[in-house]
Amino acid sequence: MSLARGAPATSLAARLRASLAHVRQRTRPYEQLARIDKPAGTYLLYLPCTWSILMAASSTAIPASPVLTAKMLALFGTGAFIMRGAGCTINDLWDRDFDRQVERTKDRPLASGAVSVPQAVAFLAVQCSAGLAVLTQLNWTSIGLGASSLAFVVSYPLMKRITYYPQLVLGLTFNWGALLGFTAMTNTLPLDQALPLYGGGIAWTLVYDTLYAHQDKRDDIQVGVKSTALAFADRTKPILTGLALTSGGLFAMSGAAAGLGVPYAMGVTAATANMLYLTWTANLDDPASCGRAFRLSSWGGVFLGMGLSIEYARRLSEEQTKRQQEPPAVPVAATERAGDGEPDAVPNPRTP
Repeated sequence: MSLARGAPATSLAARLRASLAHVRQRTRPYEQLARIDKPAGTYLLYLPCTWSILMAASSTAIPASPVLTAKMLALFGTGAFIMRGAGCTINDLWDRDFDRQVERTKDRPLASGAVSVPQAVAFLAVQCSAGLAVLTQLNWTSIGLGASSLAFVVSYPLMKRITYYPQLVLGLTFNWGALLGFTAMTNTLPLDQALPLYGGGIAWTLVYDTLYAHQDKRDDIQVGVKSTALAFADRTKPILTGLALTSGGLFAMSGAAAGLGVPYAMGVTAATANMLYLTWTANLDDPASCGRAFRLSSWGGVFLGMGLSIEYARRLSEEQTKRQQEPPAVPVAATERAGDGEPDAVPNPRTP
């Protein structure tokens, strides 16, 4: 009897597992197309957003509320996840013929045929629609600024064909959030803070993506793909050292303009040290070593974000202390009589 009762349940569970496996098999290529299984790029896109949000929250006369700051961090995190995936889809649509000839990328869904071009275009439409839904949660200034970044998103894959510096265009694209966070928080763009922060992010991107490009330099030469790895060649480490120091200097300029203190300075120092360490410890002729350096590069951005987070927490604490120390409101000595608008007489303490 128990076996008879258990059989339908077992059959149902088996059918459910089979259905889930089928769905997983169908969605897996799209997960790979959006690089969901490789989140490093999402972190690198999101981190500049956190910098500008936290800097804007910290540098106003009264620190931004934690609720607003958390809301913006969540919105930008969602947007970074979606738009990084959309950027990968665009990249693979442009590069599918190149990817088939490169060992590291030949199994990507478009290159291998697991996803067709029409299917990828339809998937891209869904991604962009989702990204637009996030963008429209911001103010109009931010919507316009965010939409203007699409030119860089679409053109970046083409740059590999026409210039040895596509990493510069990637830097312009991936660090757009360093501008957008300011407008989202304050509806203004303080150029003395935003531009050095943006420039520091671009230099940071040139460091980590040049290390990334060294993975494929042999295949890139054969298929005609250009990169800073090929442009810098044997001079890569000295040039990246200069870029790391430039990045740190620009980050420091931005913090000085915002009036930030020691916690932020420590974050800048740690971020710069991370770039220098990865540059000089990476074996540029070993793809595995270059890939490891790229994946660890996000820690530089995390260190900068930690400095800003501590700075923001300090500003909030100072503001709370200031409010607690403010004297209580002075009571009104006289009140108006109801109906005639004249003040009541104030009792004379000497009168018996």
